[in-house]
Amino acid sequence: MSDWINVTSADAIAPGEWEVVELEDTSIVIYNIDGQFHAIENVCSHEDAPLAGLPPEGDQVVCPRHGARFCLRTGEALTPPAYEPVHVFPVRVVDGIVQVRDDRWD
Repeated sequence: MSDWINVTSADAIAPGEWEVVELEDTSIVIYNIDGQFHAIENVCSHEDAPLAGLPPEGDQVVCPRHGARFCLRTGEALTPPAYEPVHVFPVRVVDGIVQVRDDRWD
């Protein structure tokens, strides 16, 4: 099991905003949805385009390239042209610091 990694201050991401962070060789987007943080891989499963770029819509992110929607809670692809999910990372806030855990190989 991997360790929790500090990625940013919780105060740095206002509700409705996001921040891209690098976790080893993986780009991750941290979203603040009404004070609840979500971490999702920053790549559309349709064409490997970055997902970050547009504000979240509720608990969904829309790929800026072709408009595919993904659920921030599950990573599920909700609309074409994407059909495959993207990875969602466990995220928590400890002492005002957002932490992410890379569980892809657990």
